[in-house]
Formats: sequence, structure tokens, C-alpha cells
Amino acid sequence: MEAIASNDDYPRGTKLGVDVGTVRVGVAICDPDGILATPFKTVSRDAKKNSDIGVIVRQAAELGAVQIFVGLPRTMKGEEHASAVMASDYAELLAAHLQRRGLDVPVNLVDERLSTVTAHRNLHEAGMSSKDHRKVVDQVAAAGILQHAIDMQKARGADVGRRVQAPLPLQHVDGATAPLQSSDIDPHSRTRGRQS
Repeated sequence: MEAIASNDDYPRGTKLGVDVGTVRVGVAICDPDGILATPFKTVSRDAKKNSDIGVIVRQAAELGAVQIFVGLPRTMKGEEHASAVMASDYAELLAAHLQRRGLDVPVNLVDERLSTVTAHRNLHEAGMSSKDHRKVVDQVAAAGILQHAIDMQKARGADVGRRVQAPLPLQHVDGATAPLQSSDIDPHSRTRGRQS
């Protein structure tokens, strides 16, 4: 579930950028003033246990992150295919894990067309051999995603991207499983759905 990010303002502080792949996930961070995005780490994607999401949640907690941007890979025509669905699903999982940890850190999807292509080009121009790109290209792509997002926030004076909400937890009703309604959730519970 997604909502348009608020145009009132945008959070200031340390932010994370995430580039989601089927094998690896790149993570980048920016300074609290949102001036420069820096490659941070590459994590192996673990679609079964989601240990990579756990690593990102721990980093967000340790760094006091105020926002996370997940790259949304659209086609050049702006269409969203399988890789965009994967990124959206990942962003929802990330939002859910943050919520379970009691962390109020917004997750926004932002357009990332050509971020990996640009990362490979930048690494080549920096003199890194193509065989060494794999180790860092995902975090460099994440830095490109994050830099684009923080630059747009400053230019617009408003938040950017599509806000992702954690899916509502499931409840069992008459032997069937259905999403809880927000009215069924204890307002003091850490597992309730985000309201925006």
C-alpha cells in the first residue's frame, strides 16, 4: 500500500538509500544536513529469512535515520514491471520490519531509472576494473538513488517519492485469514498500520 508523500515539508537528518537486487542490496547514507550521499555497504539478499532487511533496520536504528529511500526501477517509458514490483514488495517488508521494531522511519519509493548503469560508468571512470564493480556497484547505485532524492527534496522544499505503508497484520476470522482493519488494532500497539 502506498500513499503520496506529504508536500508540507521533508524530514531532516540522516537518511538511507536502498538499491534492491535479486542477489544483493546496496545501502547508502547521507549526512544529517542532506548534502552528500555516500556508499555504505552491500548486503546479500536473503528472500527467505529477510536477514538483509534486518541489517538495514539495525543500521537505521544505530544511525538514527529519519527516512529511507528505496529505488523503484521503472522503464524508460515510466512503466513498472517485475523489478519494480520486487522493489515495492521489498519496501513494504522494510516498512513492516521498522514498525515491528518500534521505529517511526518513513520509507519512500523513488524513481531510479539508470542508477545501476550510472554507477557502473562512474566506477569505470574512477579507474576500477569491471571485475571489481560487483563488490560495490549496488551501494554506489544506492548512493545515486539517495543523492537524487535529497537533491529533489531541497529543490522542491518538500518530500519526494511515494510513501510506503506496512501491510496491516493478519487476523484469523472463522478459519480464514484477513487483514486487520485499523479500527481493530490497539492504538498503543507497535504493530498497527502506519497512518499518513
